[in-house]
Amino acid sequence: MTESRHALIIANDRYDDQGLKKLRAPAQDAAALAEVLHDPEIGDFEVDVVRNEPAHVMRRRIQGFFTDRRRGDIMLLHFSCHGIKSESGELYFAASDTDPRLLDATAVPAQFVRQCMTRTRAGSTVLFLDCCYGGAFSRGSASVRASGEVNVLESFEAETSPGGRGWAVITASNSMEYAFEGPDLAENSAPRPSVFTHAVVQGLESGEADLDEDGKISCDELYEYVFDHVREQNPNQTPSRTMEMQGDLHLAHSRRGRIKIAGIPSPPYLLDAINSENPLTRQGAVQELRSRLRDDSLPIAEGARQDLEEIARNDIRQIADQAVGALREIRVAPSPEHLDFGSVPEGSAPRRQSVTLGGPPLARHCVAQSKESWLRVEPSTTGLNIRVETFTQGPLAGDVVLKGVAGEAVVHVEVVVEPAHEPETTSEPPAPEGTASPPTETLVVHTPPPEAPAATDPSPSPVPAQSPPPATAPSPSPLPSPTPAPTSGPTSGPAPGPAPGPSSAPSSAPSSTKAPTGREEQTSRVASTSRRAPAFATVAIVLAVTSVVGFVEAAARAVDAIDRRADEGQGGDLKTHISDLGVLTPLIWSLVTAAVALVLVALARHDLRERRDHYTKSASNVTWALTTLAKSLALPALLLAVLTGLACLVGQELW
Repeated sequence: MTESRHALIIANDRYDDQGLKKLRAPAQDAAALAEVLHDPEIGDFEVDVVRNEPAHVMRRRIQGFFTDRRRGDIMLLHFSCHGIKSESGELYFAASDTDPRLLDATAVPAQFVRQCMTRTRAGSTVLFLDCCYGGAFSRGSASVRASGEVNVLESFEAETSPGGRGWAVITASNSMEYAFEGPDLAENSAPRPSVFTHAVVQGLESGEADLDEDGKISCDELYEYVFDHVREQNPNQTPSRTMEMQGDLHLAHSRRGRIKIAGIPSPPYLLDAINSENPLTRQGAVQELRSRLRDDSLPIAEGARQDLEEIARNDIRQIADQAVGALREIRVAPSPEHLDFGSVPEGSAPRRQSVTLGGPPLARHCVAQSKESWLRVEPSTTGLNIRVETFTQGPLAGDVVLKGVAGEAVVHVEVVVEPAHEPETTSEPPAPEGTASPPTETLVVHTPPPEAPAATDPSPSPVPAQSPPPATAPSPSPLPSPTPAPTSGPTSGPAPGPAPGPSSAPSSAPSSTKAPTGREEQTSRVASTSRRAPAFATVAIVLAVTSVVGFVEAAARAVDAIDRRADEGQGGDLKTHISDLGVLTPLIWSLVTAAVALVLVALARHDLRERRDHYTKSASNVTWALTTLAKSLALPALLLAVLTGLACLVGQELW
């Protein structure tokens, strides 16, 4: 990058005042964010970290950070600490020595930070606020209290800085929400980055924040990614932003960009054969291009691919079919295409399985993108290692998309995460070593063949590897699964149960009569409870339709009763006709079914909210749509039935 890029990360997790609750996340925030911002292939920032310093040091470092900058500079300031609002309404950032009764002297005013941002001559400034407000303080503290609403963004609304394109402020949460430090707020849980900063780091590191896949991550794209990620992890936290920016600000490079290889044109003799009027000569050219398509040099192979695509589009049927057949050889070919991790306990070490990539080097050169926050992708010597994080309970399903020069392929992943207190079976092998390495959700994979182990790969961030073994190669960490699957290769320990042999054969029970294990019972229990809300929604739809039908029938009978009463004149009795035609029976049925339908709608939605981890996104969306439809039918039917019933009761007395 040509600009001068500077980042200052301020992290405070320890406070002298007992009223300020100790935070777990800031130390992890500083380390994780500093690493990804400093990476020359991602952020390429000069990074400075200030941790647990008193207020006067923080103010000095902040002002020095913005002083003597130039128009081409890009500045990024990150706060991870407590935010405090004074009784008069001003926002302050807590330092290690902050006394909540003496905020002007012992804390950093948001107004001071805003002035530094406004006065700098840097081209662009971005401020990240991962702060807790009000409720983050220890309960019962007399020295800290929230006074009214904390509107963070209002503290940073100002004119554009005089030297550059403008500024942006992105906050972890809105005025009255918690800036959550993880999936829970238990005091004794292990430290790790907060939900907000974890999303920022993951979006930059994996490249998933590059929403338009142009190889760059803009400030707008990062915010959109962080907003969706945080809301998915915790619906009670809503990131916010305010921005005064001219044009796009690119914060980082992306490793997610499309596969782009500069192809080397075919030699003149081959081009002459491709353009020959003799079909046999052109067929020979296709065979030569097929050979070049398997070349270890990706630019040579890419040049051959481009020529074959041209032939497939424009040549006669016979020759075009041969070109299409050659192009099939370089499609991304993962094996297997479906991974089932079975049941794993919540919070356990990440589980890993391998995927082998077959075909020539050009087929194995692809971009891997995970579609879920709990799904991780790492390079391996044979292709990819796919890991699942175990922080979310319930049945999970997601995809890893592999994009190559000749198309895409999908590896579908499933896992059931059980509650942590559930006992594990003793036959499960330990998690493989090395799973604590930093995850890479999007990466470029290139595995050269054995005859050319040092092949050159000009694309960004290549991952050299050895030739892929046969598709039956074992996973580096085979794991037991509720669904038995054939395995190959040795395991880390003896399989459970007696080894097959003459002595054990007579006592072996058929698999169809084998009692279910505790893990299988838990999986079945989770699967059955995950169908509760859809079942409620389905029954609610049926009852709502029944209610509408009952009301229509009652209304028709009521109209008929009114017509008969009108024909009789003065001597008629509406009550008799209502009774004879049975108006009240379908009316009562409509009332009851509508009320039950609305109760089931409420139960289904309550189950979705309380146990959202048990449902996939698609199941939640379908269930929510069904409950909405049921409610839109049952509620009007209920109201109209009530009004019709009242009209009948009043009318039969008066007419």
